[in-house]
Amino acid sequence: MVPSLGRRTFIASGAAVGAAMVLRPGAAHAALPVVNMEMALLAAQRDPVKPDEAVTPGAGPSVTLVEDALVAQGLLASQYVDGHFGTVTRTAYIKWQKSLGYTGLAANGLPGKASLAALGAQRFSVTRPVSIGARTTLQGFPFNTRTVAMLNKAKQLSGAALVVEQGSYSPGEDPTSAGTHDGGGAVDIDAEALTSGQRTALVTALRQVGFAAWLRLPSEGDWPMHIHGIAVNDTDLSPSAQKQVGQYYLGLNGLANNGPDNGPKVTKVTWEDYLRAHA
Repeated sequence: MVPSLGRRTFIASGAAVGAAMVLRPGAAHAALPVVNMEMALLAAQRDPVKPDEAVTPGAGPSVTLVEDALVAQGLLASQYVDGHFGTVTRTAYIKWQKSLGYTGLAANGLPGKASLAALGAQRFSVTRPVSIGARTTLQGFPFNTRTVAMLNKAKQLSGAALVVEQGSYSPGEDPTSAGTHDGGGAVDIDAEALTSGQRTALVTALRQVGFAAWLRLPSEGDWPMHIHGIAVNDTDLSPSAQKQVGQYYLGLNGLANNGPDNGPKVTKVTWEDYLRAHA
């Protein structure tokens, strides 16, 4: 009787293991294709500004998966599944965000963690998620914690004084900013008290940690000399701030005249790139 009991036990155990293999969510999840959120997010800022439909290097496979999912939701025509996160794809993504009940900055066309995970349900998994953290302040100005961490690191690298003139999340506060400060990731820094060398060092450091940053001169607009920066891959960027990131990657100055970028030359990175390189 013992061998028979052992056999029944083995059969029951085998069935349980089989059921576990079928039902274990990790097994199904691991088989899904992967969207790199960092790359999809970067493409959503760069591609709409490009004069052509070139795919952002490294982002094509992730963007294609996002586009396929938007097609499945009835928000994008299949002819636009090309790995280019242009204006049509961004408009479709805004519709997706709004279908989830998002409004304002949460429906700005940039793929955030929650909306991307919801879009990818049963279709793709998400790797390298980007988090901007909670709202906070620096020198009395509103920011998110990701932007503050970037600013503190740039100050440390440059050795220059960092005096904030305008922060993020300040819609309508400065009409000369063209809405770039309406969302997250934006900053203006006083440059008048800095030496020429300090200005260059600070703009360089801001770029090295992931800002699209420029020195703004009084001759360029109705403003005092200052340093303007937009944090690349901040998911709360306003539409005009998104455009400035795209212009930065095109080698432009981020102004309405689409002039050439005359700032320091650095390898363009995101904050997450910087952290990985200096871990």
